[in-house]
Amino acid sequence: MNIVVLGPGAIGSLWACYLKHAGHNVSCWSHTHSSERDYLLTSTTGSTISRSTFVSNHIDSLRHADVIFVATKAHQVATAILPLIQHIDSDTILLFMHNGMGTLDELLVTLSAYPILRASTSHAALKHNPCHVQHTGLGKTDLGGLNPKGQACQFMAEVLSHALPDVNWHSTLEWPLWRKVAINCVINPLTAIDNIKNGALLGHAYTDHIHAIVREIVTVMQASGLSITQDSLLDDVYAVLHQTAHNYSSMHQDISHQRTSEIDFINGYVVNQAQQHAISTPYNIHLWQTIKQLEHRWSHL
Repeated sequence: MNIVVLGPGAIGSLWACYLKHAGHNVSCWSHTHSSERDYLLTSTTGSTISRSTFVSNHIDSLRHADVIFVATKAHQVATAILPLIQHIDSDTILLFMHNGMGTLDELLVTLSAYPILRASTSHAALKHNPCHVQHTGLGKTDLGGLNPKGQACQFMAEVLSHALPDVNWHSTLEWPLWRKVAINCVINPLTAIDNIKNGALLGHAYTDHIHAIVREIVTVMQASGLSITQDSLLDDVYAVLHQTAHNYSSMHQDISHQRTSEIDFINGYVVNQAQQHAISTPYNIHLWQTIKQLEHRWSHL
């Protein structure tokens, strides 16, 4: 397949390398406007998986694309895809993979002519430099269609799984997306604020904080019609913490590099949903506001 990865950050670069390694014709599109990109992909142990060269920012790649794989940050999704849409055929699959929820609510109408897929992954990656991406944590990917045309593209689960397993197709993505947001609500802001790796949250000093955040999120999820308990979500959070103990969260990386984070679509999304149900979420509000204050501080330097 002809696949264009829009937003080759850590996760976008990871998928670009694996998809090319699986035999697909993969190109990239980014704000840097370079004509080519060279990538070294290494494993969790540091061994070389592949070395690849990608054509970058060629209009023809958009025109001939079977799939546009949008892997930008949540707040960049609209500004990344909309200027390019005039070059993309309406049969081209638009696949969006990013953290958070609420990003595509308005875009679904604008992009209704296209098959739209939404994906969420627990694979972890780190870009050591612009040419080297490391697969730092094994995970799985959840995939589903957001409109009727997208729901007819279940074959994409097999395409992605062949490149980087496992990929699970869902008739509705509400549960896996909420689960990912809930876990990110705990791990991302705490690690970013305290400048720590994920594993540090396993310490007793964070136990009460984690329980309080989870308690609020479970209340909101239950009010939204999802069946979940505090114990089950805590189990999920701690499982991810153990699996990614040596990793830095994506929000930690954003804050440490003075980039805008996805907080509005993670804790911010939970707070907005809570307000619709008149639910109090002081811990999530505090985390949201603290990250926004950090972002505001360097934006005015």
